[in-house]
Amino acid sequence: MKLKNAFLSACLSVMALATPAVAQSGAPVSLEDVAQIDVLPGWRDASGTHMAALRVRLADGWKTYWRSPGEAGIPPSLDWRGSGNLAGVTFHWPVPEVFDTAGMRTIGYSGDLVLPMTLTPDMVGQPIKLKGKVNLGVCKDICMPMDARISVTLPVDMKSAARPIKRALRARPDTASEAGLRRATCQVEPIADGLRLTARIDMPRVGQGEVVVVETADPSLWVNTLSTERSGKTLTTVAELVPTSGKPFLLNRSDVRLTVLAAGRGVDIRGCTGG
Repeated sequence: MKLKNAFLSACLSVMALATPAVAQSGAPVSLEDVAQIDVLPGWRDASGTHMAALRVRLADGWKTYWRSPGEAGIPPSLDWRGSGNLAGVTFHWPVPEVFDTAGMRTIGYSGDLVLPMTLTPDMVGQPIKLKGKVNLGVCKDICMPMDARISVTLPVDMKSAARPIKRALRARPDTASEAGLRRATCQVEPIADGLRLTARIDMPRVGQGEVVVVETADPSLWVNTLSTERSGKTLTTVAELVPTSGKPFLLNRSDVRLTVLAAGRGVDIRGCTGG
């Protein structure tokens, strides 16, 4: 699949390939009918960094996944190692939705996803060549991987598609301070194949049906959330962290990331104490 960028100053090509899939009706599913990917070129700011966004447009009823996809989702992979004049990329994930399907919880997006990206150039004042691979999972009655190749040049004087990017930036989770976090503690104990983490979050209720997502600096860790409950001012979640080695390991609490989701809101908590 080849997608042409509608913006005159940027040249984008996207090639998407995936394992053939068949819907419940028996008809083959074409990725062109499921999802379209392009890059919103955005703008260069006064500091020299560039704000752009990856856009995924999904057909009705389809969804894709957040950076931590939940119990049965396909984690996204965004690799820009083929780029030029690019020192770093920071993603700004909008608050995702929580889906409960057949007793399994997944986390992601339905409809359009606009994922803002702060791009830091090696050389300020020069164009950025954004080139790489995007691997996403898309699901409806079936799930399948979507592999896209992206190549787009972002000039210094680019000023385009600002409105959807700014709207996506406003949809970010609250910071711990904005949410009124008073304290976040993590107790850790070894189990046969990893660690059990008990996180206690002291902050006002985010909304009904609060969900806590536990992440660490190691994306290969399997995280199994056992329980989440609120008692007064404290939200407690218990999760098992299992590495590929299947053995207990050392966990740096400052690397633990807790995201609380409820009622369309999110709170991003970076690090916890031993407490």
